[in-house]
Parts: sequence; structure tokens; C-alpha cells
Amino acid sequence: MTLPFVPGAGRAGSPPGRRPLPARRAAGEPRLVPGIELVGEFEGSGYRDPPQLVCRPDGQLVRLPGLLYQVVRALDGRGDACGDGRSGGSSDGHSDERSAERRPDEDGSTSIGKGAPGGGSVMTRVADELSRETGRQFTADHVAYLIDEKLAPLALTTYSDGSPPPPARRSDPFLAFRFRLAVLPERVTWFVSGLFAWLFHPLAVYLAVCVFVVGETWVWASPETVIALQAVLTAPGSVLLVVFLAIASCVFHEWGHGAACRYGGVRPGAMGCGIYLVWPAFYTDITNSYRLGRAGRIRADLGGVYFNALFVLGLLGLYTVTGFQPLLVAIVAVNLEIVQQLLPTLRFDGYYIVADLVGIPDLFSYIGPILKRVLLRRPADERLRALKRWPQIVVACWVLCLIPVLLLQVGVLLLNLPRLLAADWHEAQWLLDNAGASGHQVLGMVSACLQIVLLALPIAGLLLALVRPARSLVRFLGRKAGWNGGASAGK
Repeated sequence: MTLPFVPGAGRAGSPPGRRPLPARRAAGEPRLVPGIELVGEFEGSGYRDPPQLVCRPDGQLVRLPGLLYQVVRALDGRGDACGDGRSGGSSDGHSDERSAERRPDEDGSTSIGKGAPGGGSVMTRVADELSRETGRQFTADHVAYLIDEKLAPLALTTYSDGSPPPPARRSDPFLAFRFRLAVLPERVTWFVSGLFAWLFHPLAVYLAVCVFVVGETWVWASPETVIALQAVLTAPGSVLLVVFLAIASCVFHEWGHGAACRYGGVRPGAMGCGIYLVWPAFYTDITNSYRLGRAGRIRADLGGVYFNALFVLGLLGLYTVTGFQPLLVAIVAVNLEIVQQLLPTLRFDGYYIVADLVGIPDLFSYIGPILKRVLLRRPADERLRALKRWPQIVVACWVLCLIPVLLLQVGVLLLNLPRLLAADWHEAQWLLDNAGASGHQVLGMVSACLQIVLLALPIAGLLLALVRPARSLVRFLGRKAGWNGGASAGK
């Protein structure tokens, strides 16, 4: 699954005039970018002051402090009509009487109360609303600063003089899913999710989990599993069938995320495929799960693994009827997928489960602050102070467990890399030499090549995951050493 999320603008109360605003040609009044949707409070968050969410036209959610959200609401013409800060994506036509009339501009966006050139009337009205709602005194200059320095750079509003904002910047989190290609559009995902949403009824979940536990106990205790593994791994056709069933399980996994979103009452996005590090992977855009409370988000996180369990039950039922050994091996493969998805170290489902439990969208962004706080004994920075006490503890424990695990994995990999490469090379040669042993030359070669790729991907993935941290370390050491490569390169 994938969860696009843009960090917010940080503290919103900085006074105007600290740095000059960029020179722009006056074009009218400030207004929201067309397609902006006010979502409301991020429920179950781990922040002391719960942030507010705004959805951009590109589907990314932006996290805003309360003051900036009030500015966006005022520009949207809602004012006090949104009382509790939980608004939908379209106006209900019952804006506060004190708000000026909204009407479309030439570009299709909406602005409020056309008045003096440069948008002074709009900013004055927004300043009055902020002063009334917060009990603090705001002027048009304060509003202009918030718009120009905070909201426009996030591509939520135009600048205070009406000139267009910079292009929307998409988030680029550490170890994120890349090279995505949407296969099923949102309307198809909505339809498919509706077919399976009923499986999240509490009674259905309870029965499925109980049967799954019984089935798993039999699979891992039965000697038939070992016999099936020995028989299937030497038959190219059976290997290809197991790989196909594992891929089908991955697709069904993504349907689980979508169905969980629909059961919770939000719309899942597109489904597709792409590359995670070097592994081919499927994804479902469930950004809208942030509209749910903590329980709904965790249900969406676990939806994929839950559907893996249902897939196992289907395979187990077929094996009980047919006794076909590749089905039993496919169950083992799906179990490995479940374990992988529950790992919280990379951006698998387990990572998002931890993040949603504590209400912090991007745990990786706190690695630096936590290490500085715990290891270097530096005072907590602004990001840590913004968190509640128990999320700070959970995130700190996650970071302090993650770093040793990653270092251990990297250390073991680097120490054993020559031996692993040699073993993989010999295994690849053996697979190619024995590709035709089953009597099916083409099928055997395809199976051998597929197994060789599966052997190479874990090592390649871990090495690729080290590229970005290594680059950051080199830059850090360069700054400490006083290197000035950027200045010399610009001459």
C-alpha cells in the first residue's frame, strides 16, 4: 500500500517582515488552489496539538497547524460554519453571513469579496476572522505573511497578490515506494473493494482468524509440508505455479487494503505495481485512510495481511480436496509474505501499523532527532516537543530497536557478502545446468531464471537501501570537514 503525505508548514505564528517576500506582479486576490479539499482534524494523532488535514488536487494530504487551517477555511469562505474543523470536500452553501459572497474566477477557482487591488479586502476580512476566533490580534500583513511564506509554498493557495504558487512538491520520504504505474483506476478499485468489504464484519473476522489459526497449526505440524517442499522445488512447472499463486496472493493482499478502506467509509485510490527498492511490488493508494480514526487506519493497515490469511484458507481448502502438493508449498510462500509485511523496519504494513498506533505519519523522519536526544544528549528539538509523551517513548523505542537491527543486517551482509555471492553463483550455475533435467527445456530454463532472480534480489535490495544513508553520511562528514565542493562546482 502507499500513503502519500506531505509534512505541514511547521509553526504558523511567525511575525511578518523577517525576510523580504519574493517580488511578484500583482495579479489580484489570494484564493485557494482549485480542487483543494478541507478534510479536518487528524484523529488519534500523537501530537500535542492535533494537526488539520487538507487534501491537494494531486491527492496528497498536507498536515497544517490549527492557525493555518483557519486561514484556509477563511479563504474557502466557510468561517465559523465549520465550527469543529471537520469539513467535507465541498461547500454546503451555508457559509457564515459575515463571509463575503464566493464566485468563480476565470481560472475556475473561487475567491471572496472582490475589492481593492492586491486583495487587501480579502486579507483584512481573514485577519478579522482569525482575530475573532483565536482572541489574538491579526492584521492583513500577518495574513499576507502566512499565505506567502507558509501556504503558497505548499501549493494550497495563490500568493497574497493573487499570483500562482510554485508547482506542488510531492513528498519524497526515506525508503518510499517508487516507479509506480497505476493499473486499476479508482472507480474499478471502488467496485472491487465493495465485493469484499463485508469480510471485515466483526463476526466474519473472528471466524476467519479462528479457522486460520487451526489451519496454520496443521500446516506447520504436518510432515506433508516437508514432503511437498522436497517434491515441488525439483519440478520446474510446480515452481512456476507456486510463484504464480504467490503473486495472486499479493494482488489479493492489495484488495484487502482497499476493502478495509471502503468498509470504514472512505474511498480507496488506484491500484497498481512498481518497484520497492529493487523488488517488484503491488500497491493500493489508501491515503484516504487518514480521514479515519486510529482504529479505522489500523484496520486498513491490517487489511492486506487479513486477506493473505483468507487466501491461505482458500489454498488449504483446495489442498484438502485435491491433495495437490504445490498448493501446500504456496501456503508456505504466503506465510513468508505475511511475516515480511509485518516487519516494522521497512515501509511494509508493520511500519504503518506502528505509525498509526502512535499517530505519527512518518517515523523515519524522527531517527535524527531521537539519536541526537538519546546518544548526544542534546535538548529535544521542535519536532520532538510537538509529540505527546507516550508517542515520544514509542518512537524512541522503535528508533533504538531499528538502528541495531539494520546495522546487524548490514554487518552480516557485508561480512558474508563474498560467500553469499559465491554460493549464489554456484546455485545459479547448477540451476542453469539442470534446467532441462525435467524433460521440459523451455519450462526448466524459465524456472531457473526466475529462481536466479529471486536469489539476487535480497542482496541487491539491501545494497540499494544503503545508498541514501551512505550519501547522507558522506555529506555530513564533508560538512564537518569543511569541504566546499558545491562552491567550487559553481565557478
